[in-house]
Amino acid sequence: MDPTTTSAPRLPYWVRGDTNAFFGFGVNVLVNVLTLTGLCIFVVNLPEGEVFGTILPALGIALVAGNVYYTHLARRLARREGRTDVTALPYGPSVPHMFIVIFVIMLPIFLSTGDPRRAWEAGLAWAFIIGVIVLIGAFVGPYIRRYTPRAALLGTLAGISVTFISMNPAGQMWRMAWIALPVLALLLIGLLTDVKLPFNFPIGLAALLLGTAIGWLGGAMSVPDVTAAARDIAVAFPTFQLDLLGRGLSDMAPLLATAIPLGVYNFTEAMTNVESAATAGDNYNLRSVLLADGAGAVVGAALGSPFPPAVYVGHPGWKAAGGRTGYSMATGVVIALLCFLGMFSLLGAIFPTAAIVPILLYIGLLIGAQAFQATPRAHAAAVVAALIPNIAAWATGQMNNALAAAGTTAAEVGNEALAGAGVVYDGLRILGEGAILAGLVLGAIVAFIIDKRFVHAAVFAASGAVLAFIGLIHGEEVRWNANGQVALGYLFVAVICGIFALGAHPPRVPAPEEAELDRLHSGATPPGTRDAPTTSVSAPGRPTGAAPADDDTREAAVSG
Repeated sequence: MDPTTTSAPRLPYWVRGDTNAFFGFGVNVLVNVLTLTGLCIFVVNLPEGEVFGTILPALGIALVAGNVYYTHLARRLARREGRTDVTALPYGPSVPHMFIVIFVIMLPIFLSTGDPRRAWEAGLAWAFIIGVIVLIGAFVGPYIRRYTPRAALLGTLAGISVTFISMNPAGQMWRMAWIALPVLALLLIGLLTDVKLPFNFPIGLAALLLGTAIGWLGGAMSVPDVTAAARDIAVAFPTFQLDLLGRGLSDMAPLLATAIPLGVYNFTEAMTNVESAATAGDNYNLRSVLLADGAGAVVGAALGSPFPPAVYVGHPGWKAAGGRTGYSMATGVVIALLCFLGMFSLLGAIFPTAAIVPILLYIGLLIGAQAFQATPRAHAAAVVAALIPNIAAWATGQMNNALAAAGTTAAEVGNEALAGAGVVYDGLRILGEGAILAGLVLGAIVAFIIDKRFVHAAVFAASGAVLAFIGLIHGEEVRWNANGQVALGYLFVAVICGIFALGAHPPRVPAPEEAELDRLHSGATPPGTRDAPTTSVSAPGRPTGAAPADDDTREAAVSG
Protein backbone atom coordinates (compact mmCIF):
# COMPACT_ATOMS: atom_id res chain seq x y z
CA MET A 1 0.00 0.00 0.00
CA ASP A 2 1.21 3.55 -0.76
CA PRO A 3 2.70 4.93 2.47
CA THR A 4 1.13 8.32 1.84
CA THR A 5 -2.28 6.81 2.55
CA THR A 6 -1.29 6.07 6.14
CA SER A 7 -0.36 9.67 6.99
CA ALA A 8 -2.56 11.71 4.71
CA PRO A 9 -2.43 15.46 5.42
CA ARG A 10 -5.51 17.27 6.62
CA LEU A 11 -7.72 17.99 3.62
CA PRO A 12 -9.64 21.27 3.99
CA TYR A 13 -13.02 21.70 2.35
CA TRP A 14 -12.14 25.20 1.19
CA VAL A 15 -8.91 26.98 0.36
CA ARG A 16 -8.31 30.51 -0.91
CA GLY A 17 -7.91 29.29 -4.50
CA ASP A 18 -11.40 27.77 -4.36
CA THR A 19 -12.78 31.30 -4.19
CA ASN A 20 -11.12 32.20 -7.49
CA ALA A 21 -12.25 28.99 -9.14
CA PHE A 22 -15.77 29.31 -7.73
CA PHE A 23 -16.30 32.77 -9.21
CA GLY A 24 -14.75 31.71 -12.51
CA PHE A 25 -16.54 28.40 -12.90
CA GLY A 26 -19.76 29.65 -11.31
CA VAL A 27 -19.91 32.49 -13.83
CA ASN A 28 -19.25 29.97 -16.62
CA VAL A 29 -22.22 27.81 -15.60
CA LEU A 30 -24.32 30.93 -14.96
CA VAL A 31 -23.81 32.06 -18.57
CA ASN A 32 -24.80 28.65 -19.88
CA VAL A 33 -27.98 28.45 -17.80
CA LEU A 34 -28.94 31.98 -18.83
CA THR A 35 -28.44 30.92 -22.46
CA LEU A 36 -30.54 27.77 -22.27
CA THR A 37 -33.28 29.71 -20.44
CA GLY A 38 -33.47 32.18 -23.30
CA LEU A 39 -33.46 29.38 -25.88
CA CYS A 40 -36.42 27.66 -24.22
CA ILE A 41 -38.51 30.83 -23.92
CA PHE A 42 -37.68 32.70 -27.12
CA VAL A 43 -36.92 29.90 -29.61
CA VAL A 44 -39.30 27.07 -28.65
CA ASN A 45 -41.87 29.38 -27.00
CA LEU A 46 -42.10 27.29 -23.83
CA PRO A 47 -44.11 29.13 -21.16
CA GLU A 48 -41.96 30.90 -18.58
CA GLY A 49 -43.80 28.99 -15.84
CA GLU A 50 -42.63 25.66 -17.26
CA VAL A 51 -39.06 26.89 -17.75
CA PHE A 52 -38.66 28.50 -14.30
CA GLY A 53 -40.94 26.04 -12.49
CA THR A 54 -39.83 22.70 -13.97
CA ILE A 55 -36.84 22.74 -16.35
CA LEU A 56 -34.48 24.90 -14.27
CA PRO A 57 -35.24 23.17 -10.94
CA ALA A 58 -34.69 19.78 -12.64
CA LEU A 59 -31.37 21.02 -13.98
CA GLY A 60 -30.55 22.34 -10.51
CA ILE A 61 -31.00 18.89 -8.95
CA ALA A 62 -28.69 17.33 -11.55
CA LEU A 63 -26.06 20.04 -11.02
CA VAL A 64 -25.96 19.91 -7.25
CA ALA A 65 -25.89 16.10 -7.21
CA GLY A 66 -23.19 15.93 -9.90
CA ASN A 67 -20.92 18.56 -8.40
CA VAL A 68 -21.20 17.08 -4.91
CA TYR A 69 -20.31 13.69 -6.42
CA TYR A 70 -17.26 15.10 -8.20
CA THR A 71 -16.18 16.80 -4.99
CA HIS A 72 -16.39 13.36 -3.35
CA LEU A 73 -14.24 11.82 -6.12
CA ALA A 74 -11.64 14.57 -5.71
CA ARG A 75 -11.42 14.14 -1.95
CA ARG A 76 -11.21 10.37 -2.32
CA LEU A 77 -8.35 10.75 -4.82
CA ALA A 78 -6.60 13.25 -2.53
CA ARG A 79 -6.83 10.91 0.48
CA ARG A 80 -5.65 7.92 -1.50
CA GLU A 81 -2.60 9.72 -2.88
CA GLY A 82 -1.85 11.74 0.25
CA ARG A 83 -2.17 15.07 -1.54
CA THR A 84 -3.89 18.39 -0.88
CA ASP A 85 -3.62 19.77 -4.43
CA VAL A 86 -6.28 17.65 -6.15
CA THR A 87 -8.81 19.68 -8.17
CA ALA A 88 -12.38 18.45 -8.66
CA LEU A 89 -13.72 18.01 -12.17
CA PRO A 90 -16.07 20.82 -13.29
CA TYR A 91 -19.63 19.77 -14.16
CA GLY A 92 -22.57 21.56 -15.77
CA PRO A 93 -25.06 21.58 -18.67
CA SER A 94 -23.36 20.46 -21.89
CA VAL A 95 -22.98 23.52 -24.14
CA PRO A 96 -23.07 21.81 -27.58
CA HIS A 97 -26.10 19.73 -26.57
CA MET A 98 -27.88 22.86 -25.39
CA PHE A 99 -28.03 24.18 -28.95
CA ILE A 100 -28.50 20.79 -30.59
CA VAL A 101 -31.54 19.78 -28.52
CA ILE A 102 -33.15 23.19 -29.16
CA PHE A 103 -32.43 23.67 -32.86
CA VAL A 104 -32.18 20.07 -34.11
CA ILE A 105 -34.78 18.30 -31.93
CA MET A 106 -37.25 20.73 -30.33
CA LEU A 107 -37.54 23.60 -32.82
CA PRO A 108 -38.48 21.45 -35.88
CA ILE A 109 -41.20 19.71 -33.87
CA PHE A 110 -42.49 23.04 -32.57
CA LEU A 111 -42.56 24.52 -36.08
CA SER A 112 -44.37 21.49 -37.54
CA THR A 113 -46.95 21.10 -34.74
CA GLY A 114 -47.13 24.54 -33.17
CA ASP A 115 -47.07 22.78 -29.79
CA PRO A 116 -44.09 23.63 -27.54
CA ARG A 117 -45.10 20.84 -25.16
CA ARG A 118 -44.63 18.21 -27.89
CA ALA A 119 -41.21 19.69 -28.57
CA TRP A 120 -40.38 19.50 -24.86
CA GLU A 121 -41.41 15.82 -24.73
CA ALA A 122 -39.09 15.02 -27.66
CA GLY A 123 -36.25 16.90 -25.95
CA LEU A 124 -36.70 14.86 -22.77
CA ALA A 125 -36.67 11.58 -24.71
CA TRP A 126 -33.56 12.67 -26.59
CA ALA A 127 -31.71 13.58 -23.37
CA PHE A 128 -32.74 10.26 -21.82
CA ILE A 129 -31.33 8.33 -24.80
CA ILE A 130 -28.10 10.34 -24.58
CA GLY A 131 -27.77 9.33 -20.93
CA VAL A 132 -28.28 5.63 -21.69
CA ILE A 133 -25.61 5.75 -24.42
CA VAL A 134 -23.14 7.42 -22.05
CA LEU A 135 -23.84 4.73 -19.44
CA ILE A 136 -23.01 2.09 -22.06
CA GLY A 137 -19.90 4.08 -22.99
CA ALA A 138 -18.69 3.79 -19.40
CA PHE A 139 -17.69 0.21 -20.19
CA VAL A 140 -16.02 1.08 -23.52
CA GLY A 141 -14.39 4.45 -22.88
CA PRO A 142 -11.53 3.26 -20.62
CA TYR A 143 -10.26 0.93 -23.35
CA ILE A 144 -10.40 3.67 -25.99
CA ARG A 145 -8.47 5.97 -23.68
CA ARG A 146 -5.91 3.29 -22.95
CA TYR A 147 -4.84 2.84 -26.58
CA THR A 148 -5.30 6.36 -27.98
CA PRO A 149 -2.27 8.71 -28.10
CA ARG A 150 -2.41 11.70 -25.80
CA ALA A 151 -1.97 14.03 -28.80
CA ALA A 152 -5.26 12.79 -30.25
CA LEU A 153 -7.15 13.05 -26.96
CA LEU A 154 -5.89 16.50 -26.01
CA GLY A 155 -5.90 17.76 -29.60
CA THR A 156 -9.58 17.11 -30.15
CA LEU A 157 -10.36 18.65 -26.75
CA ALA A 158 -8.35 21.72 -27.76
CA GLY A 159 -10.39 21.85 -30.96
CA ILE A 160 -13.61 22.06 -28.95
CA SER A 161 -12.09 24.63 -26.61
CA VAL A 162 -10.67 26.91 -29.31
CA THR A 163 -13.88 26.87 -31.37
CA PHE A 164 -17.06 26.24 -29.39
CA ILE A 165 -15.76 27.42 -26.00
CA SER A 166 -13.67 30.43 -27.12
CA MET A 167 -14.81 31.86 -30.45
CA ASN A 168 -18.37 32.88 -29.61
CA PRO A 169 -17.35 34.48 -26.29
CA ALA A 170 -14.51 36.26 -28.12
CA GLY A 171 -17.01 37.64 -30.60
CA GLN A 172 -19.24 38.82 -27.76
CA MET A 173 -16.24 40.40 -26.05
CA TRP A 174 -15.15 42.47 -29.03
CA ARG A 175 -18.67 43.78 -29.52
CA MET A 176 -18.22 45.51 -26.13
CA ALA A 177 -14.44 45.49 -25.87
CA TRP A 178 -14.42 48.50 -23.54
CA ILE A 179 -16.00 46.25 -20.89
CA ALA A 180 -14.51 42.86 -21.76
CA LEU A 181 -10.84 43.58 -22.41
CA PRO A 182 -10.10 45.08 -18.96
CA VAL A 183 -11.80 42.02 -17.44
CA LEU A 184 -9.68 39.68 -19.58
CA ALA A 185 -6.50 41.54 -18.68
CA LEU A 186 -7.25 41.24 -14.97
CA LEU A 187 -7.98 37.51 -15.32
CA LEU A 188 -4.77 36.87 -17.26
CA ILE A 189 -2.64 38.75 -14.74
CA GLY A 190 -4.25 37.04 -11.78
CA LEU A 191 -4.45 33.50 -13.21
CA LEU A 192 -1.40 33.18 -15.47
CA THR A 193 1.15 34.92 -13.23
CA ASP A 194 2.02 34.90 -9.53
CA VAL A 195 0.83 38.50 -9.08
CA LYS A 196 -1.78 38.83 -6.33
CA LEU A 197 -4.29 41.56 -5.62
CA PRO A 198 -4.04 43.48 -2.32
CA PHE A 199 -5.36 41.49 0.65
CA ASN A 200 -5.43 38.43 -1.70
CA PHE A 201 -8.78 39.59 -3.06
CA PRO A 202 -10.20 36.84 -5.36
CA ILE A 203 -9.27 37.66 -8.93
CA GLY A 204 -12.44 36.13 -10.40
CA LEU A 205 -14.69 38.26 -8.22
CA ALA A 206 -12.57 41.35 -8.88
CA ALA A 207 -12.83 40.83 -12.64
CA LEU A 208 -16.62 40.40 -12.49
CA LEU A 209 -17.04 43.50 -10.31
CA LEU A 210 -14.75 45.55 -12.55
CA GLY A 211 -16.65 44.62 -15.71
CA THR A 212 -20.01 45.20 -14.05
CA ALA A 213 -18.93 48.63 -12.77
CA ILE A 214 -17.66 49.66 -16.23
CA GLY A 215 -20.88 48.41 -17.84
CA TRP A 216 -23.18 50.30 -15.46
CA LEU A 217 -21.10 53.51 -15.54
CA GLY A 218 -20.99 53.34 -19.33
CA GLY A 219 -24.75 53.00 -19.68
CA ALA A 220 -24.76 49.42 -20.98
CA MET A 221 -27.20 48.27 -18.29
CA SER A 222 -30.71 49.41 -17.40
CA VAL A 223 -32.43 49.82 -14.02
CA PRO A 224 -35.92 49.14 -15.50
CA ASP A 225 -34.64 45.79 -16.84
CA VAL A 226 -33.51 44.83 -13.34
CA THR A 227 -36.88 45.83 -11.89
CA ALA A 228 -38.76 43.79 -14.48
CA ALA A 229 -36.52 40.76 -13.98
CA ALA A 230 -37.01 40.86 -10.21
CA ARG A 231 -40.67 39.99 -10.74
CA ASP A 232 -39.66 36.52 -12.04
CA ILE A 233 -38.30 35.44 -8.66
CA ALA A 234 -40.36 32.51 -7.31
CA VAL A 235 -39.58 29.33 -5.40
CA ALA A 236 -39.98 26.06 -7.34
CA PHE A 237 -38.83 22.50 -6.73
CA PRO A 238 -38.65 19.67 -9.30
CA THR A 239 -40.99 16.73 -9.55
CA PHE A 240 -40.82 13.69 -11.81
CA GLN A 241 -42.23 14.27 -15.30
CA LEU A 242 -42.48 10.63 -16.31
CA ASP A 243 -45.64 11.22 -18.33
CA LEU A 244 -43.86 13.76 -20.55
CA LEU A 245 -40.83 11.49 -20.88
CA GLY A 246 -43.00 8.47 -21.68
CA ARG A 247 -44.84 10.29 -24.46
CA GLY A 248 -41.53 11.41 -25.94
CA LEU A 249 -40.08 7.89 -25.84
CA SER A 250 -43.15 6.50 -27.57
CA ASP A 251 -41.85 8.06 -30.80
CA MET A 252 -38.11 7.74 -30.22
CA ALA A 253 -37.08 6.26 -33.60
CA PRO A 254 -36.52 9.64 -35.32
CA LEU A 255 -34.42 10.79 -32.37
CA LEU A 256 -31.88 7.96 -32.61
CA ALA A 257 -30.20 9.41 -35.72
CA THR A 258 -28.83 12.32 -33.68
CA ALA A 259 -28.90 10.79 -30.18
CA ILE A 260 -26.51 7.92 -30.99
CA PRO A 261 -23.63 9.99 -32.43
CA LEU A 262 -24.11 12.68 -29.79
CA GLY A 263 -24.15 10.09 -27.03
CA VAL A 264 -20.85 8.84 -28.42
CA TYR A 265 -19.71 12.49 -28.51
CA ASN A 266 -20.61 12.86 -24.84
CA PHE A 267 -18.62 9.90 -23.58
CA THR A 268 -15.72 10.74 -25.90
CA GLU A 269 -15.62 14.32 -24.62
CA ALA A 270 -15.72 13.06 -21.03
CA MET A 271 -12.84 10.77 -21.89
CA THR A 272 -10.74 13.64 -23.27
CA ASN A 273 -11.59 15.81 -20.26
CA VAL A 274 -10.45 13.05 -17.90
CA GLU A 275 -7.22 12.78 -19.89
CA SER A 276 -6.78 16.55 -19.64
CA ALA A 277 -7.18 16.32 -15.84
CA ALA A 278 -4.67 13.44 -15.72
CA THR A 279 -2.19 15.51 -17.69
CA ALA A 280 -2.65 18.30 -15.12
CA GLY A 281 -1.91 15.78 -12.35
CA ASP A 282 -5.29 14.37 -11.27
CA ASN A 283 -5.98 10.79 -12.44
CA TYR A 284 -9.71 10.14 -12.16
CA ASN A 285 -11.46 6.86 -12.80
CA LEU A 286 -13.04 7.31 -16.23
CA ARG A 287 -15.77 4.73 -15.65
CA SER A 288 -16.93 6.55 -12.51
CA VAL A 289 -17.09 9.80 -14.47
CA LEU A 290 -19.07 8.33 -17.36
CA LEU A 291 -21.53 6.58 -15.06
CA ALA A 292 -22.16 9.87 -13.27
CA ASP A 293 -22.65 11.79 -16.53
CA GLY A 294 -25.04 9.18 -17.90
CA ALA A 295 -27.03 9.01 -14.67
CA GLY A 296 -27.24 12.82 -14.57
CA ALA A 297 -28.78 12.93 -18.05
CA VAL A 298 -31.27 10.14 -17.27
CA VAL A 299 -32.39 11.60 -13.93
CA GLY A 300 -32.53 15.12 -15.36
CA ALA A 301 -34.77 13.94 -18.21
CA ALA A 302 -37.06 12.14 -15.77
CA LEU A 303 -37.41 15.38 -13.78
CA GLY A 304 -38.12 17.47 -16.86
CA SER A 305 -34.77 18.84 -18.13
CA PRO A 306 -33.85 18.22 -21.79
CA PHE A 307 -30.29 19.44 -21.19
CA PRO A 308 -27.80 16.62 -20.43
CA PRO A 309 -25.12 17.66 -17.92
CA ALA A 310 -21.50 16.66 -18.43
CA VAL A 311 -17.95 17.11 -17.17
CA TYR A 312 -16.70 20.41 -18.54
CA VAL A 313 -13.62 21.38 -20.44
CA GLY A 314 -11.36 23.43 -18.17
CA HIS A 315 -10.04 21.38 -15.24
CA PRO A 316 -6.42 22.59 -15.78
CA GLY A 317 -7.64 26.20 -15.80
CA TRP A 318 -9.43 25.90 -12.47
CA LYS A 319 -6.43 24.03 -11.07
CA ALA A 320 -4.15 26.85 -12.18
CA ALA A 321 -6.55 29.32 -10.54
CA GLY A 322 -6.02 27.50 -7.23
CA GLY A 323 -9.28 25.55 -7.15
CA ARG A 324 -9.22 22.29 -5.19
CA THR A 325 -12.27 20.34 -3.99
CA GLY A 326 -14.61 22.98 -2.62
CA TYR A 327 -15.26 25.14 -5.70
CA SER A 328 -17.17 22.40 -7.54
CA MET A 329 -19.60 21.65 -4.72
CA ALA A 330 -20.14 25.36 -4.04
CA THR A 331 -20.91 25.98 -7.71
CA GLY A 332 -23.46 23.14 -7.81
CA VAL A 333 -25.20 24.30 -4.64
CA VAL A 334 -25.32 28.00 -5.59
CA ILE A 335 -26.48 27.41 -9.16
CA ALA A 336 -29.12 24.97 -7.90
CA LEU A 337 -30.44 27.58 -5.45
CA LEU A 338 -30.62 30.11 -8.26
CA CYS A 339 -32.55 27.56 -10.33
CA PHE A 340 -34.99 26.87 -7.49
CA LEU A 341 -35.55 30.61 -6.98
CA GLY A 342 -35.85 31.52 -10.68
CA MET A 343 -33.22 34.25 -10.36
CA PHE A 344 -31.46 33.88 -13.71
CA SER A 345 -33.45 36.60 -15.38
CA LEU A 346 -32.46 39.02 -12.59
CA LEU A 347 -28.76 38.08 -12.74
CA GLY A 348 -28.75 38.55 -16.51
CA ALA A 349 -30.05 42.08 -16.00
CA ILE A 350 -27.43 42.93 -13.35
CA PHE A 351 -24.21 41.55 -14.88
CA PRO A 352 -23.14 42.54 -18.43
CA THR A 353 -22.46 39.54 -20.66
CA ALA A 354 -19.18 41.14 -21.70
CA ALA A 355 -18.04 41.03 -18.06
CA ILE A 356 -18.79 37.31 -17.81
CA VAL A 357 -17.58 35.66 -21.02
CA PRO A 358 -13.82 36.50 -20.77
CA ILE A 359 -13.45 33.56 -18.35
CA LEU A 360 -14.42 31.24 -21.22
CA LEU A 361 -11.69 32.69 -23.43
CA TYR A 362 -9.20 32.11 -20.60
CA ILE A 363 -10.23 28.45 -20.45
CA GLY A 364 -9.79 28.19 -24.22
CA LEU A 365 -6.26 29.55 -23.94
CA LEU A 366 -5.34 27.05 -21.21
CA ILE A 367 -6.74 23.96 -22.94
CA GLY A 368 -5.29 24.90 -26.33
CA ALA A 369 -1.86 25.42 -24.80
CA GLN A 370 -2.03 22.17 -22.83
CA ALA A 371 -2.53 20.11 -26.00
CA PHE A 372 0.91 21.16 -27.22
CA GLN A 373 2.70 21.40 -23.87
CA ALA A 374 1.69 17.95 -22.59
CA THR A 375 2.49 15.98 -25.76
CA PRO A 376 5.84 15.21 -27.44
CA ARG A 377 7.03 17.96 -29.78
CA ALA A 378 7.14 15.41 -32.59
CA HIS A 379 3.37 14.93 -32.21
CA ALA A 380 2.50 18.59 -32.85
CA ALA A 381 1.15 17.69 -36.30
CA ALA A 382 -1.11 15.07 -34.68
CA VAL A 383 -2.52 17.72 -32.32
CA VAL A 384 -3.32 19.95 -35.30
CA ALA A 385 -4.91 17.02 -37.15
CA ALA A 386 -7.18 16.42 -34.16
CA LEU A 387 -8.10 20.13 -34.08
CA ILE A 388 -9.23 20.35 -37.71
CA PRO A 389 -12.61 18.48 -37.59
CA ASN A 390 -13.81 20.68 -34.72
CA ILE A 391 -12.78 23.82 -36.59
CA ALA A 392 -14.72 22.53 -39.60
CA ALA A 393 -17.78 21.82 -37.46
CA TRP A 394 -17.69 25.30 -35.95
CA ALA A 395 -17.22 26.98 -39.33
CA THR A 396 -20.09 24.99 -40.84
CA GLY A 397 -22.34 26.00 -37.97
CA GLN A 398 -21.50 29.66 -38.56
CA MET A 399 -22.32 29.28 -42.27
CA ASN A 400 -25.64 27.59 -41.49
CA ASN A 401 -26.59 30.31 -39.02
CA ALA A 402 -25.72 33.06 -41.51
CA LEU A 403 -27.73 31.39 -44.26
CA ALA A 404 -30.68 30.87 -41.91
CA ALA A 405 -30.58 34.55 -40.98
CA ALA A 406 -30.82 35.34 -44.68
CA GLY A 407 -33.87 33.11 -44.97
CA THR A 408 -32.21 30.34 -46.94
CA THR A 409 -30.12 27.19 -46.54
CA ALA A 410 -27.01 25.70 -48.09
CA ALA A 411 -29.17 23.25 -50.02
CA GLU A 412 -31.19 26.09 -51.55
CA VAL A 413 -28.11 28.11 -52.45
CA GLY A 414 -26.37 25.04 -53.89
CA ASN A 415 -22.83 23.71 -53.50
CA GLU A 416 -21.73 25.06 -56.87
CA ALA A 417 -22.78 28.61 -56.02
CA LEU A 418 -21.08 28.39 -52.63
CA ALA A 419 -17.91 26.95 -54.18
CA GLY A 420 -17.95 29.75 -56.75
CA ALA A 421 -17.82 32.21 -53.87
CA GLY A 422 -14.84 30.39 -52.37
CA VAL A 423 -16.86 28.59 -49.68
CA VAL A 424 -15.99 24.87 -49.45
CA TYR A 425 -19.22 24.15 -47.60
CA ASP A 426 -19.86 20.53 -48.52
CA GLY A 427 -16.37 19.32 -47.70
CA LEU A 428 -16.26 21.18 -44.39
CA ARG A 429 -19.69 19.83 -43.46
CA ILE A 430 -18.56 16.25 -44.09
CA LEU A 431 -15.26 16.78 -42.24
CA GLY A 432 -17.01 18.31 -39.22
CA GLU A 433 -19.75 15.73 -38.72
CA GLY A 434 -18.94 13.68 -35.61
CA ALA A 435 -16.05 16.10 -35.05
CA ILE A 436 -14.75 14.94 -31.68
CA LEU A 437 -14.62 11.27 -32.69
CA ALA A 438 -13.21 12.18 -36.11
CA GLY A 439 -10.52 14.25 -34.37
CA LEU A 440 -9.55 11.27 -32.22
CA VAL A 441 -9.22 9.04 -35.29
CA LEU A 442 -7.23 11.53 -37.37
CA GLY A 443 -4.99 12.55 -34.49
CA ALA A 444 -4.24 8.93 -33.60
CA ILE A 445 -3.44 8.00 -37.20
CA VAL A 446 -1.00 10.91 -37.55
CA ALA A 447 0.65 10.24 -34.15
CA PHE A 448 1.16 6.54 -34.93
CA ILE A 449 2.53 7.32 -38.40
CA ILE A 450 5.00 9.80 -36.87
CA ASP A 451 6.12 7.05 -34.47
CA LYS A 452 6.33 4.58 -37.39
CA ARG A 453 3.86 2.29 -35.62
CA PHE A 454 2.10 1.44 -38.83
CA VAL A 455 0.03 -1.45 -37.47
CA HIS A 456 -1.53 0.85 -34.88
CA ALA A 457 -2.15 3.48 -37.55
CA ALA A 458 -3.81 0.87 -39.77
CA VAL A 459 -6.10 -0.21 -36.93
CA PHE A 460 -7.27 3.37 -36.31
CA ALA A 461 -7.71 3.97 -40.05
CA ALA A 462 -9.81 0.81 -40.35
CA SER A 463 -11.85 1.97 -37.36
CA GLY A 464 -12.36 5.30 -39.13
CA ALA A 465 -13.65 3.43 -42.19
CA VAL A 466 -16.22 1.56 -40.08
CA LEU A 467 -17.31 4.70 -38.21
CA ALA A 468 -17.71 6.66 -41.46
CA PHE A 469 -19.61 3.82 -43.12
CA ILE A 470 -22.24 3.75 -40.37
CA GLY A 471 -22.34 7.55 -39.99
CA LEU A 472 -20.80 8.09 -36.54
CA ILE A 473 -18.23 10.33 -38.23
CA HIS A 474 -18.47 12.26 -41.51
CA GLY A 475 -22.16 11.38 -41.90
CA GLU A 476 -25.41 13.31 -41.42
CA GLU A 477 -27.07 10.44 -39.57
CA VAL A 478 -26.47 6.91 -38.36
CA ARG A 479 -27.35 4.52 -41.18
CA TRP A 480 -25.82 1.86 -43.37
CA ASN A 481 -23.41 3.29 -45.97
CA ALA A 482 -23.77 6.80 -44.53
CA ASN A 483 -20.65 7.97 -46.37
CA GLY A 484 -19.09 5.20 -48.42
CA GLN A 485 -16.54 7.38 -50.23
CA VAL A 486 -15.02 8.63 -46.95
CA ALA A 487 -15.03 5.09 -45.55
CA LEU A 488 -13.19 3.93 -48.66
CA GLY A 489 -10.61 6.67 -48.16
CA TYR A 490 -9.91 5.52 -44.60
CA LEU A 491 -9.73 1.93 -45.84
CA PHE A 492 -7.05 2.91 -48.38
CA VAL A 493 -5.10 4.58 -45.54
CA ALA A 494 -5.31 1.32 -43.58
CA VAL A 495 -3.99 -0.63 -46.58
CA ILE A 496 -1.09 1.78 -47.10
CA CYS A 497 -0.13 1.64 -43.43
CA GLY A 498 -0.45 -2.15 -43.52
CA ILE A 499 1.97 -2.33 -46.44
CA PHE A 500 4.53 -0.19 -44.65
CA ALA A 501 4.08 -2.34 -41.54
CA LEU A 502 5.50 -5.26 -43.54
CA GLY A 503 8.84 -3.46 -43.86
CA ALA A 504 11.60 -3.27 -41.29
CA HIS A 505 10.83 0.15 -39.83
CA PRO A 506 11.90 0.48 -36.20
CA PRO A 507 9.70 2.82 -34.13
CA ARG A 508 10.72 6.44 -33.77
CA VAL A 509 13.30 7.01 -31.06
CA PRO A 510 11.88 9.47 -28.52
CA ALA A 511 13.75 12.73 -28.08
CA PRO A 512 15.50 13.19 -24.71
CA GLU A 513 12.95 15.74 -23.50
CA GLU A 514 10.15 13.22 -24.08
CA ALA A 515 11.42 11.05 -21.24
CA GLU A 516 10.98 14.02 -18.91
CA LEU A 517 7.52 14.68 -20.37
CA ASP A 518 6.48 11.08 -19.80
CA ARG A 519 7.93 11.19 -16.29
CA LEU A 520 5.88 14.29 -15.49
CA HIS A 521 2.67 12.73 -16.76
CA SER A 522 3.18 9.21 -15.44
CA GLY A 523 3.55 10.16 -11.80
CA ALA A 524 7.25 9.40 -11.46
CA THR A 525 8.05 12.78 -9.94
CA PRO A 526 8.71 12.66 -6.18
CA PRO A 527 5.70 13.75 -4.12
CA GLY A 528 5.51 17.44 -3.41
CA THR A 529 7.51 18.58 -6.46
CA ARG A 530 4.56 19.00 -8.83
CA ASP A 531 0.82 18.62 -9.12
CA ALA A 532 0.82 15.00 -10.20
CA PRO A 533 -0.55 11.57 -9.41
CA THR A 534 1.61 9.23 -7.41
CA THR A 535 1.31 6.20 -9.61
CA SER A 536 0.55 5.12 -13.16
CA VAL A 537 0.54 2.01 -15.26
CA SER A 538 1.68 1.90 -18.88
CA ALA A 539 0.33 -0.45 -21.47
CA PRO A 540 2.94 -2.38 -23.43
CA GLY A 541 3.63 -1.18 -26.94
CA ARG A 542 2.10 2.26 -26.44
CA PRO A 543 3.41 5.19 -28.48
CA THR A 544 5.39 7.92 -26.81
CA GLY A 545 3.04 10.41 -25.20
CA ALA A 546 0.06 8.08 -25.14
CA ALA A 547 -2.51 8.31 -22.39
CA PRO A 548 -2.13 6.42 -19.12
CA ALA A 549 -3.33 2.86 -18.95
CA ASP A 550 -6.88 1.93 -18.06
CA ASP A 551 -7.71 3.90 -14.93
CA ASP A 552 -9.62 0.97 -13.44
CA THR A 553 -6.36 -0.98 -13.41
CA ARG A 554 -4.48 1.97 -11.97
CA GLU A 555 -7.03 2.61 -9.24
CA ALA A 556 -7.04 -1.05 -8.22
CA ALA A 557 -3.25 -1.05 -8.08
CA VAL A 558 -3.15 2.02 -5.87
CA SER A 559 -5.91 1.04 -3.48
CA GLY A 560 -4.80 -2.58 -3.31
